[in-house]
Amino acid sequence: MLVPKKVKHRKWHKGRSRKRTTETRGTEVNFGSFGMKAEGKIWLSSRQIESVRRVLARYLEKSGKLWIRIFPDKPVTKKGAEVPLGGGKGAVDHYVFAVKPGRILFEIDGIPEQSAKNAIKQAGYKLPIRVSFVKR
Repeated sequence: MLVPKKVKHRKWHKGRSRKRTTETRGTEVNFGSFGMKAEGKIWLSSRQIESVRRVLARYLEKSGKLWIRIFPDKPVTKKGAEVPLGGGKGAVDHYVFAVKPGRILFEIDGIPEQSAKNAIKQAGYKLPIRVSFVKR
């Protein structure tokens, strides 16, 4: 799974919701021919990203190439079970990437368009948001 090797701050604040609700960066297919575009807003965990990568890799076999355009660098903390109130913030549990609508999540190349559509449709079932198929 994707985890940062080194972080500047071990624990982050959650952050507040901002005025801009759509993504401004990473909205175009730059590397491959086909892409998976997010249609919703969510925190994607490294486990979810890995499960999508496995589905896409199965479709690509040895002929195609896959680009992962997101990286989970935001730490999410969690307190243990039955821990009383107080005692500070919990330990880092997992890492997430905050997705906004319009962000390209994955790109693929080297397979026919119909096969790429099927791959992205199947991989989209692994995510808790709606995704769309985009061409370069």
